[in-house]
Amino acid sequence: MFATVLHRLMVSGSDRACEKWMTDYAIPGVDGLALHHLYRAMAWLGEELPAEQQGGATPFAPRTVKDLTEEQLFAARRDLFSELSVVFMDTTSLSFAGAGGASLGERGYSKDHRPDLIQMILGVVIDADGRPVCSEMWPGNTADVGVLVPVIDRLRSRFGIGRVCVVADRGMISAATITALEERGLEYVLGAPERTDTLVRTVVLADKKPFTPLCVERANGEQTQLFAKEVKVEGRRYIVCRNEAEAAKDATDRQAIVAALDQQLKRGDKALIGNSAYRRYLRTTSDRRAFEIDAGKLADEARYDGIFVLRTNARVTPLQAVLRYRDLIQVEQLFRSAKALMQTRPIYHASDAAIRGHVFCSFLALVLRKELDERCRHAGFRPEWGDVLRDLDRLQHATIESGGKTWTVRTQADGCATALLQATGIAPPPRIQATPPPQIAIEPAPPKRRGRPRRSATRT
Repeated sequence: MFATVLHRLMVSGSDRACEKWMTDYAIPGVDGLALHHLYRAMAWLGEELPAEQQGGATPFAPRTVKDLTEEQLFAARRDLFSELSVVFMDTTSLSFAGAGGASLGERGYSKDHRPDLIQMILGVVIDADGRPVCSEMWPGNTADVGVLVPVIDRLRSRFGIGRVCVVADRGMISAATITALEERGLEYVLGAPERTDTLVRTVVLADKKPFTPLCVERANGEQTQLFAKEVKVEGRRYIVCRNEAEAAKDATDRQAIVAALDQQLKRGDKALIGNSAYRRYLRTTSDRRAFEIDAGKLADEARYDGIFVLRTNARVTPLQAVLRYRDLIQVEQLFRSAKALMQTRPIYHASDAAIRGHVFCSFLALVLRKELDERCRHAGFRPEWGDVLRDLDRLQHATIESGGKTWTVRTQADGCATALLQATGIAPPPRIQATPPPQIAIEPAPPKRRGRPRRSATRT
């Protein structure tokens, strides 16, 4: 499993590729490992637990060995003040081939653009510090809106969580989900659909209450100017926010689209209807024979420049709600990295257990990558992941034999390799090191007998 996780971190790929990859690296403890060992390890990680240990299983997936591993990882870093008061969750789809997938393999909306293959849905839960907490796997036809509440229930039972505030984007939210969260007494900060929610579009955004200016510090030290106000409608609490910088960008982008659209209309409008960026600004002319720019749609679109709306029941101020939702936006970068790391191709296994174990090793790789990022941050530098992989891969050693002597020579630690070794507390070996010759075993001389030696009798 350790060799598999290292392979996912460095180059990713299948278990067969891992078997060939690890022969080029000095990895302690992998001597004698064969492909069937990797397959068995994957199947063991995804093996279902006995019936008496299935408490807390979701309707979509049973409890497996990998769940115990996640719980022990969480317990190992837990202290008196550890909590999961804020959690983020995102999902993606993973297509796979092979004979596996009896319960996981279903056809559904393919986020990796492989509708020809059966797939599974993978969910990753991350805490407020960006640490991966657990992974969830469901059949490929499971809708995102139906998994949030079961996952939260399972988090509370698995990790002993009391107070939870769910932060999620609009794509994972439905009326049934919000009702279930409120019935469980859970807090939430959810993105509200400004354009499709009638109440938000006609009532919340039309509220005349003045905005309050807010200054939010960004991760790079700069500050963002926001304007926010609280609107309560029908017992629901909404936070309306306007980002001036995003509003200017939205207006500029729309002007560029309209200018290009105007040029295209002069050349002909047959291809315009197929372009979604153009289509929403068009209307048919009075004679129904052509298209023209709809000024009313342009004005309506301008209402949403830089605007985002939050719905929350949490006992927090508007600024705190905005900050929590901003954390979701920031953690999406980690989700993008997670998806790139978790989408290991190809996934080719003969059982659901092996598929679950294969994907879970990618989750463990994500845990290690986050730990390395934290250690680098504490050391005062933030390297790009591509530089980390390239500079570590250049760190090599070779054995040279000359004149009856053996030398081990290491390449120069270039780029960020030296800083990475320092951040992790690893001392690199010397640049040049003489290997002592092997000791030749010398048989000890037989012990001497005391006294006068005996004369052997000889026959004449």
